[in-house]
Amino acid sequence: MSTPTIQPIEVLLVEDDPGDELMTREAFKDNKIGNTLHVAHDGQEALDFLYRKGQHTNAPRPDLILLDLNLPKYDGRQVLERIKSDPDLAHIPVVVLTTSSAEEDILRSYRLHANAYVTKPVDLDQFVSAIRQIDDFFVTVVRLPRT
Repeated sequence: MSTPTIQPIEVLLVEDDPGDELMTREAFKDNKIGNTLHVAHDGQEALDFLYRKGQHTNAPRPDLILLDLNLPKYDGRQVLERIKSDPDLAHIPVVVLTTSSAEEDILRSYRLHANAYVTKPVDLDQFVSAIRQIDDFFVTVVRLPRT
């Protein structure tokens, strides 16, 4: 039985917290798979990236989106709803990655068709471990559609 070749993926991180962005970058850098991490710092920039507007006219289509809920301009719920209601974007897996452990946020995210909901650990090592597990899962376990 042959081992499938692992293809690097394009990941869009939608995160307004510089510390969480840095920890996510570190987790990706430490993983040996050459995934490309793109960052949008608010909901509007995320939509611009996805719709290739403004400075993002040459943005690649992400294979995976890591989405914070608490964002300026458009919050993560609005971005998630927009992604999952657009036939050109709906197939992209979205992992909600947020500090909120509120049941209503979890329920609403899944009702908006989030593919997973992860509460950010406050401990640095646990945060990096969670990002690595998400990265590993979507690169080595899950089959993603190629656009």
